[in-house]
Amino acid sequence: MTTIDRPNTAIIGAGIAGLACARALQDAGHPVTLFEKARGPGGRMASRHLGTATVDLGAQYFSVRDEAFQGEVEQWVAAGVVATWPTSHYRVVGNAWQAHSDQAQRYVGMPRMSAVTRHLARGLSLVTETRISRLAEEADGWWLSDPEGMEHGPFDRVVISIPAPQAQALVEPHDTTLASACRPLAQHPCWAAWVRFDAPLPAMPGVAPGWQAATLNDGPLRFVARNDHKPGRERQGESLTLLARTDWSEAQYDASADWVAEQLLAAFFAALPDGTHLPLPVATGAHRWRYAHPASHGDTRSHDYRTTASGLALCGDGWRGPRVEDAWLSGHHLGQSLTGSQP
Repeated sequence: MTTIDRPNTAIIGAGIAGLACARALQDAGHPVTLFEKARGPGGRMASRHLGTATVDLGAQYFSVRDEAFQGEVEQWVAAGVVATWPTSHYRVVGNAWQAHSDQAQRYVGMPRMSAVTRHLARGLSLVTETRISRLAEEADGWWLSDPEGMEHGPFDRVVISIPAPQAQALVEPHDTTLASACRPLAQHPCWAAWVRFDAPLPAMPGVAPGWQAATLNDGPLRFVARNDHKPGRERQGESLTLLARTDWSEAQYDASADWVAEQLLAAFFAALPDGTHLPLPVATGAHRWRYAHPASHGDTRSHDYRTTASGLALCGDGWRGPRVEDAWLSGHHLGQSLTGSQP
C-alpha cells in the first residue's frame, strides 16, 4: 500500500466518468493517476478549435435530474465553467420550424464544452497522449503498458472508464466475469460535422433571429447547434455543429469525413424554409465517434459500476445510461465505493 495505507489508483480514460471517480478519490486523500489517449481530458465532451472559433464535437448540452449531480453542477456554475443553454430551441419537420420548449433547464460548458472536464481535471495527475493497451498483474501490483512499450506502475487498483467494448479487451485476460459483463453493452457510433461560414445565417420567416439549436425529425441530420450562440462565444462568427442520426452513422460508418460533412450540410440546407440561402462555408469537416452512446446499459442504476477483489473496476455511461449525468454518477459512485464513503 502507498502512503498512510491508501491504495494507489490508475484510471484509464479522462472523460466525465473517469474524472468524477478521480475527484472522489483525490478529495478523500487517495493518490490517483489518469491515463488519456487524447491530448487532453474530455472524452465525448471534446471541442475543436477552427481558427478563432470553437465547435463542440460530442455532447452539446446536458441536463440534471439527480440531487448529487445538481450540487456538482451548481459548483460548476459558481466556477464560471457552465451556463444555461439552449433557451431558443426549434423542432423541424421537413422544412417547417416550430419553437419548442419543455421547460427543462439545460447547461453547456463555457466557453466550450471541454471547460467542464478541464475544470474537473485541475490538480489531478494526468498522463495524456497515452493509450493503455495491456494490463499485467505482478507481485507488486498492476502494471499498464502502452503501444510504444512504456510501462506505468505499479498500482494497487485500476479503474477502466472507457467504452465497454474497449474495456472488455483489457480485462478479458484477467477476469472473465468482468469481460462477460461488458459484452452486452454495445455502443452506437455517431458522425459529428462542423461548418464555419463567412457571414451570419440569414433570417428565416417565423424563426427567432437568435435561435440556438434545432432538432430535426427527418433525414440523416438529427441536431444542429449554433456554436457562436453559446455563452462565451458570441464573437467567434457563425459556426455550426451537425450531429447525424445513429442509424445513418452506422450505415455510413466507413465513409470519408469530407463526404459526411457535405451530406450533413446538404441535409441542413434542405431543412431550411424555402427561399433561404446559406452564406459561403469557409471550413467544413467531420469526426466519427466510434462509441458515441450506449445502445444498452447496466442492469440497475443502483449498481452503475463494477469492482473486483483483484483491484480492477469499471465505470462509465454504459453502466447507467447515455446522459452526461449518468457518466458522472457512475464515476462518482465508484469513487465513493473505493474510498468507503458511499452513502
